Formats: sequence, structure tokens, C-alpha cells
Amino acid sequence: MKQASFLLDQLAQRQAQHALRELKLPAPHMVDFCSNDYLGIARSAAMQEAVHTLLMERPYMHGSTGSRLLAGNYAWIEEAEQNLAAFHAAKAGLIYNSGYDANVGLFSCVPQKEDTVIYDQLIHASIRDGIRLSRAQAFSFLHNDVADLEKKLQRATGNIFVAVESVYSMDGDMAPLKEMAAACEKAGAHLIVDEAHATGVVGPQGEGLVQALGLAGKCFARVHTFGKALGCHGAIVLGTDELRRYLVNFSRAFIYTTALPPTAIAAVMASYNLFPYMTEARTHLAALIARFRLATHTLQVLPSETPIQIVLTPGNEFTRRQAAALQAANLDIRPILHPTVPKGQERLRIVLHSFNTFEEVDQCTSMLMG
Repeated sequence: MKQASFLLDQLAQRQAQHALRELKLPAPHMVDFCSNDYLGIARSAAMQEAVHTLLMERPYMHGSTGSRLLAGNYAWIEEAEQNLAAFHAAKAGLIYNSGYDANVGLFSCVPQKEDTVIYDQLIHASIRDGIRLSRAQAFSFLHNDVADLEKKLQRATGNIFVAVESVYSMDGDMAPLKEMAAACEKAGAHLIVDEAHATGVVGPQGEGLVQALGLAGKCFARVHTFGKALGCHGAIVLGTDELRRYLVNFSRAFIYTTALPPTAIAAVMASYNLFPYMTEARTHLAALIARFRLATHTLQVLPSETPIQIVLTPGNEFTRRQAAALQAANLDIRPILHPTVPKGQERLRIVLHSFNTFEEVDQCTSMLMG
């Protein structure tokens, strides 16, 4: 077969920029400061037992056998949607196969050509991809800047949608949702919040930032993903009954894919039976966050009260070297490089978990302080 030189050229360019991505297997002996398993649910015996118990309670298949509109719909997945919507104080919900699918499926079909989407400049790639697939005009506002959002709202036409994350995955900070909800209400805009990195962690029961602030009734839609603190896979879009019916009819990411199997739904339901009651784990996690921030206050650490802690280390090559030194000390900390983040904003993304110890955090901060 003829060599695809155009692929090799671009890979060589990425290599020269010290930005070539490669897959790596996790090292089991390393301290996890990398994964999104904030509460340790994915690896817990309690989760395994809860899934096993649920699966033994009813007959199940390992595959759903089709899309939800054909052979792949079943009672358990609809029951899960109803239970999750009730937990998150929503009228209805629709389960997607991943957070990426949920965001692409939502944003690609709801905004129309005459509408406007205004999004935080640090919004997740899945939302950007969904917006690109819609025919709406779209522009960003400065990160977490309510005044700039209000300016952009004045330029918007048609139905207006504002897209934000409650917790930003590459910065760890929270959106000022109260002020944003007020700005949207004043402008008649529809607020959409991605709660991926808040689910399970933020709020007394891990219900997310929207509910913790009493703003469930102010949102047009919310996306809760299951692949972070919940320790499983999939996502749900929450909103009204009308939104759910609309997505069933027009969301291609939902219509044209095989549904999640019952085994996946068992894991989701098992997690929802566990994480709301993990108060001690969330309390320990908060203590680890406070300890980390106190020890690193002289470094370039971005503001964050969440498990995601960011130490800025400008330059791809320098960031790689810093990460390699930490990994050599058995601390699994990964470099975040340009073009994932803007040039000059390269960083170490350090993720804290309820299963980490104070001693492990102290080792990490000691090495960072050099």
C-alpha cells in the first residue's frame, strides 16, 4: 500500500512541537494523581458488589441488540432515566452512550440556523463539535466573565443558548452560575450546563453545582456524565419532557447508535445508589484539596476548590520534563500540552481522590516545591 505521506508530515510536525500524543498503559504501582475517579468508585469493592446484586435481581443481556428506536430500548434504561431525573430535580432525562455523544447530540440539533449559541471560551471540545454541526451562529465569551457574557447576549438573535461547564476540566474552577443564570433570565436566553466534573463531588450528595445553588429551574438543559466520579460510562441530558421528545426525534447521536447494554445501566444505577451517601469520602477529599493548596500557594496554581488542581508550567518540553520527574517518583501526573491548552498555558493537571492519603499529597507538593 502506498505510504500516506500527508499523515506522516503532520505527525512529524506534532513531534517537533513536543506535542505528539501517545497511548500509555497505567502503571499499577504508581500513585494515582491522574484519573477522574474522584471518589474511587470505579475500583471499589462496594461498586462491584452493588453491580452484581442489581444484575442478579433481573435477567439481562450483555448487549442491547440495537438502537433505542429499534430493538435496543428496554424497561431498565427508561427506569434509570426516570430515577436520575428525579434525583437531579428535572422533569425528564435521556441517556446517551457518553458525555461526548450527549453534548454533540444536544448542541447539533437544538439550535437552528436563525439562533445563537454563546459559549465560554474554555468550553469542552465535545460542545464545540456539537455547535459546529448546528447551523446556528456562535461566538465565545471570556472565561467565567459575566460582564462579557452580557455584552455578547446583546448581539445575539433568534433563540439564544448559553453553554458553560460547572467545573472546568483543564482549570478546575467553577462557573459563577448564579450570576450567569440571572444574565440569561434577563436576556431571555437558555442556559445549558455541563456538570461532568461536578457530578458526585459538588453538593451535599454530589448532585452537582446547579442543584447545590438551587438553580435547577433556571436551566434549559444539564448534562451529567457517568465516566468521572461515578466510575462507569454514559451520560444523561436533563430537561423538560418536551426536550426529551425532541432529542428522541432529532438527535442523530441518539438515533443512530446502539443503546448502552443493561450491564452498563446496572453500573450507573449502582453508582447512584452509592455516591450520594459518600459524605466521608467527599469530606476527606476536601481536606486533601485544602492541604495541597496551602503547600503550593507560592507556585503558579490556578484557583480551584475542586479535585482538579492545575500548576502552570509554560512550554511543552519543560512540562514534559516536570511530569517525567514526578512519574519517576511513582506519582502518576500527566502533562497537559499545547494544542490541548493555549501556548504558554501548558500545565501539570493534578487530580486528587478520596483514596489518596495525606502522605501522598505531601510527597507530591514537596516535589513540586523543589
